[in-house]
Amino acid sequence: MMELDRRTVLGALGGAAVASTAKPAYAQAPDPTHFTGPDREARLVAGAKKEGTLTVYSSAVLEDMNAVIGGFQKKYGVKGNLWRGGSEEVLQRTVTEARGNRFDVDLVETAAPQVEGITRERLLVDVTTPAAAEIMAEAKIPGRAWIPARLVVMTGAYNTRVIKPADLPKSYEDLANPKWKGKLGIESDDNNWLMTMAGVMGEEKAVRLLRDIVTKNGLSVRKGHSLMANMVVSGEVPIALTIYHHEVEPMKRAGAPIAELNLAPEVAFATGAGVARRAPHPHAAVLFLDYLLTEGQQILAARGTLPTSVKYQRLPPEWKLAFMDVPKYMDEAAKWTKLYKDTLAQPR
Repeated sequence: MMELDRRTVLGALGGAAVASTAKPAYAQAPDPTHFTGPDREARLVAGAKKEGTLTVYSSAVLEDMNAVIGGFQKKYGVKGNLWRGGSEEVLQRTVTEARGNRFDVDLVETAAPQVEGITRERLLVDVTTPAAAEIMAEAKIPGRAWIPARLVVMTGAYNTRVIKPADLPKSYEDLANPKWKGKLGIESDDNNWLMTMAGVMGEEKAVRLLRDIVTKNGLSVRKGHSLMANMVVSGEVPIALTIYHHEVEPMKRAGAPIAELNLAPEVAFATGAGVARRAPHPHAAVLFLDYLLTEGQQILAARGTLPTSVKYQRLPPEWKLAFMDVPKYMDEAAKWTKLYKDTLAQPR
């Protein structure tokens, strides 16, 4: 869901975006993306009510984003339309529509690598919002026309019926112990995890450690984090090295035999929310961005999604987060994709 498809991004970045330099429809009127002052919200609300609606493209869990949009509609009386797809689909749709001179979307919210691809096409516009001050600094990337909206954390997970807590590994190095032979799994496209681990450990050490684990104990390689979570629950993969926090917690609350395995560092990245440069409903788009980054954060937190607002964020104290370098990953995706697949290849 969150992984970067290099062919998609390269296709998106293969030329100047259609209308990347075109002025927005509201260029001759006061620009709502840079409203300031005590009457800022009142001006946005008035403009949004005139526009009457907005369209959001998001890769968030459908029920979660619908809850945020529902709260927004109830508060402001402005109808929100949601198109939900995977992060790659959000990237593809946004870029393809712009190249076809079609501008339906008002706000995009998706994983950082994909929203960065949209940004590099110059399809998002900078927004001045006081809500940005409460967003965790570690998730921000300076000079970007998007603001972190959700926090995505990659941890491990284990089956609580198969593995006793006292027997759990305490570090990645412990996973090379022969007692884990045939019990480990990993997602097939988590090359961004490897790049981030390499940034913390050093590339040579990180690659050597992963190869050592593969050589001694093997790794069951599965496509999709949701599938991996289900494999852990079934016991087919007793321990998963890479899985999303937001996949584990709902299953755990529902009584499934799964729990997080926290091995430092836990890799993290944000999803980004940005207003479309050619948003047909710019006042509503900025107003919704404000809402998503304030009251929307409280809604997301209540639903088990990790908010980026420090006001509502309650991260487990045992986490030692290492944030993915998104621009680096965009520039070096081919290298890390190849290195990850070569490292996971079973030795002969």
